[in-house]
Amino acid sequence: MNKINGADLMAAGFKQGKILGEALAVIAAHLSDMDHASLIALMSDLRSRPEQYLDHPVLEDLATKMIEEAAAPLDATIPLNDKAANYKIYGEAAIDPGAIKQMDYAMRLPVTVGGALMPDAHQGYGLPIGGVLAAKNAVIPYGVGVDIGCRMALSIYDIPYTVMDEDKLKKILVNETKFGAGHGFQGKDRADHAVLDNDAFNMTPFVKQLKDKAWSQLGSSGGGNHFVEFGVIEFAQRDEALNINAGQYLALLSHSGSRGFGATIAGYYTRLAKDLCKLPKEAANLAWLDMHTAEGQEYWMAMNLAGDYAAACHQVIHRKVAALVGGQLLATVENHHNFAWKEQLNGEEVIVHRKGATPAGKGVMGIIPGSMAAPGFLVRGKGEESAINSASHGAGRQLSRTRAEKEISKVDMAAVLAANNVTLIGAGLDEAPMAYKDIHAVMAAQDALVDVVAKFSPRIVRMADDGSKED
Repeated sequence: MNKINGADLMAAGFKQGKILGEALAVIAAHLSDMDHASLIALMSDLRSRPEQYLDHPVLEDLATKMIEEAAAPLDATIPLNDKAANYKIYGEAAIDPGAIKQMDYAMRLPVTVGGALMPDAHQGYGLPIGGVLAAKNAVIPYGVGVDIGCRMALSIYDIPYTVMDEDKLKKILVNETKFGAGHGFQGKDRADHAVLDNDAFNMTPFVKQLKDKAWSQLGSSGGGNHFVEFGVIEFAQRDEALNINAGQYLALLSHSGSRGFGATIAGYYTRLAKDLCKLPKEAANLAWLDMHTAEGQEYWMAMNLAGDYAAACHQVIHRKVAALVGGQLLATVENHHNFAWKEQLNGEEVIVHRKGATPAGKGVMGIIPGSMAAPGFLVRGKGEESAINSASHGAGRQLSRTRAEKEISKVDMAAVLAANNVTLIGAGLDEAPMAYKDIHAVMAAQDALVDVVAKFSPRIVRMADDGSKED
């Protein structure tokens, strides 16, 4: 099979972009038996005279696209559809208008084939937080989000919480976790994990140069709403699938993502998408990468690597904590958001973006937290297609960080924590429980999407205490 790459085609006159990616696809599918020199000569001639190939049995479609691209104005803007496609909104009464407006723009993209808005939704960049969007052959970096692969991870121990020494648990969280933007580990304190051996770190020079930073932050957590906490998980009845009897157990719950590694990938590919996919100003942050192009495939690989890295961070944290807590693990449950998946919708493969939304396919387990002083819930998805097999990823903010810091006092926050028997390590007023929606109302708005398996009540909560604002 003839080996030809993007650099060869660029030497033949092609430019980085969608046409180059499609040319590589045509070569792989139809021209791989040609010798290298003849193939380069053919592609160079095609680049120079595409009109001569409009009747070519293999190259006609590519030649047509090349002619259309050459005729398009340099700053051509891709128009949105006149009307937003229909989509389901859950808990609409508690969702701010800005989030709905953003979702309406997303549903007008020419690549959109489905969507839904979860009851914890609020305004973000590009796709709103709590937005679910299915697209045809397109991946939207800001539809995934900055913190690629951000996730929840839960470990359930065979230990009644009542027998635990809370001072010991607090010491474990202080000593074994690290929080905040830019923070990580150095030297012998760095963790080891198989993810560091993933060959995808060598996919491009850009990704490769991020590996050392990723290693230093492996097993750490971000700022903002990221946390690691001990609490009580209560099963009202036995769960056969998890093999856990009714009762109350000690559990560790964590929420964090791919740290600076994922954020840098998100920024790089968002800029690239905006260069290649020019949209009207109001929808500019919804720029996509075509999955048939080299750029789209490159982002897809980098996104999946960031997701694997985020999972590894949680595994390191839970491994370190488990060694000190003792007891046996009854179960572990993990789910991620801020990601894109290849899934089936209406009989065709689509790219489903869940930006701050939990996968909730039939039988799929997930964790939906409330706030530092409100319960979270272990859930099992019902597979509701109108929600694109999704649910909320939390309670959702009702106050912006700025408003929370202005309107909530330290005294009021301390009173809420005390009333709920919560010990807090770190965090600021921007993460106060009152900044979040009522988790019970959010769960009621999505009872068609998930079944509640167990309730988790936070007791000792560790968050960033340096003013970090990562989400």
